[in-house]
Amino acid sequence: MNHPDTPPEPPEPPDPPRWGPRPAQGPAQHPQPPQNPYQPPPQSQPQTSYPYPYPYPYPPAPPPRRRRRWPWVLLGLVLLLLGGCVAFVALVVSEVAEEAARPARVSYAATGTASGVTITYSTWHGGNTSASQLGDRTLPWTKEITTTGFVKGGSLVVTLGAGGGSATCSVTVDDSPPVTATATGPFASAVCSGF
Repeated sequence: MNHPDTPPEPPEPPDPPRWGPRPAQGPAQHPQPPQNPYQPPPQSQPQTSYPYPYPYPYPPAPPPRRRRRWPWVLLGLVLLLLGGCVAFVALVVSEVAEEAARPARVSYAATGTASGVTITYSTWHGGNTSASQLGDRTLPWTKEITTTGFVKGGSLVVTLGAGGGSATCSVTVDDSPPVTATATGPFASAVCSGF
């Protein structure tokens, strides 16, 4: 019921359309948070002409990793050392084989004033030793043999008899200086070895 003295009520606004743009409304009023006096002012982002921080959507690929050189240097040194050892062993084996195959001339000699002496000599030949003994001999006496093998030489022992006297033994290998020894008196022995 309307009273004639009261103005009529304004009509209600129509419902906004369900599709299309909404009617403009004033900005929403949100209360501003209080300023923190200890907080630094906000930093502005630098302006670039690219939409991203990089010229492309992805960061650039990292540079390729440098290969380590020390394992290759170490391998080279090991191979060089190994090659040197093999060459040294081959040289030693070659020298030993050559020395073992080289013939050697061994000259035995016994001189002196004694008579009735016993002469014993031994030699190496092809890795084996052989010994010979000669009894009741008169001086001077000589013998020459040719031997092969890594170990050369042997020994020469001149043993005097009961009549005594003096005797000197001498052994020469190829052109090396002779090995000599002298003995005097009954049953004394002159021993030449280490050649």
